[in-house]
Amino acid sequence: MTAPIRFPRFFVTSPAPCPYLPGRSERKVFTELKGPHSEQLNEALGRIGFRRSQTVAYRPSCLDCQACISVRVVAGEFRPSSAQRRNTRANDDLVATECRPWATDEQFALLQRYLGSRHPDGGMAAMDDMDYADMVEHTPVSTSLIEYREPAGRDGEPGRLVGACLTDRQDDGLSMIYSFYDPDHIGRSGLGNYIITDHIRRAAEQGLPYVYLGYWVQGSPRMQYKVRYRPLERLTREGWSRIPDDEQSALIADAAMQREPLPAAASKDGKPASFGKI
Repeated sequence: MTAPIRFPRFFVTSPAPCPYLPGRSERKVFTELKGPHSEQLNEALGRIGFRRSQTVAYRPSCLDCQACISVRVVAGEFRPSSAQRRNTRANDDLVATECRPWATDEQFALLQRYLGSRHPDGGMAAMDDMDYADMVEHTPVSTSLIEYREPAGRDGEPGRLVGACLTDRQDDGLSMIYSFYDPDHIGRSGLGNYIITDHIRRAAEQGLPYVYLGYWVQGSPRMQYKVRYRPLERLTREGWSRIPDDEQSALIADAAMQREPLPAAASKDGKPASFGKI
């Protein structure tokens, strides 16, 4: 006889300052991912807008704001822009390796450089190596750490690590939990964009329909890069819906005008969240 699946218990965090929109507060609803059905629970929650942080699934539950919108790219129909095609050509010599979720000193050093340049005052700036190991290794689902390295040298040694992405594999796609890269690499601009387009390509090659990008935050210049990937679907009260092409073109044009100079203090989607005890 099959044991019944326990319905998860959900909790709500206390209001805290919003890291994306100044002057607003955020609140999250969350549940713990544990037990033999963690993978199935995470998949089901991911389809209704939840994100994973270590062993917790969460989504915004703000009282007076709905600016955070879950978005995903339709991988098999991806239409790169001319800038995205140039970026792919410029970085396609990188060697991408799918690794087990195991933290290394090399990864942590790269993360520190990334945070120091792009998010110096964000919620992850004080992370130490143990915090990073928790972020990578504490997972109850199918997770990998995809490393992006420059080509191997003449001695055959692996090339320099320039990017990485913690990625969950779901039945319907790849969920990009957190990515980071060398922010000051001379001659390799657009590494963050390349990591996204590479995930879209990987999903399509594996027959997975979507790449989940997390939350697009209306009004936050730092999060507008997510609207640049076509076609894009967003989660509405009626379910997932494709953004019409003309509307997405307008959003892309607006994003170009809103571009915020770096560095900035805002935190990035997918950061390890503090939820207290469950």
